[in-house]
Amino acid sequence: MKMKWILIVLALVYLLSPYDLIPGFHGLGWLDDIVILILLYRYLARIKSNTGNASGAYETRRDEQRARTSHGNSAEEAPNPPRTPYEVLNLPPDADQETIKAAYRKLANQYHPDKVSHLGKEFQDLAERKFKEIQEAYQELVR
Repeated sequence: MKMKWILIVLALVYLLSPYDLIPGFHGLGWLDDIVILILLYRYLARIKSNTGNASGAYETRRDEQRARTSHGNSAEEAPNPPRTPYEVLNLPPDADQETIKAAYRKLANQYHPDKVSHLGKEFQDLAERKFKEIQEAYQELVR
């Protein structure tokens, strides 16, 4: 970063100095000044566009993260509407007892807290809530 500013200052000093790299034959002494100005302009434009893109990408990621957290991904922030026991177990309303039992075993095995004990605390809490919901739905359907 420091080197960039040194190059910019050197270019400006060269533009303002009376000495030229290309001597002034036939009125072409300003040619090297124009080349330096063009290169300096392009360099500064590229720095500005790179900085803008990087901060824009950061802003986008930050806004997406805020949207995810503000839309209530956790159960405490925005409770889900009550679901029927059939919806919890992913069953049609006319399912028989054998189908209910098979669906319960499959989901209980998948969300049992002991099965996710190696995962992080968030996943363990989520699995525990889901497992309780599955148990309640099964008990209501078996009655």
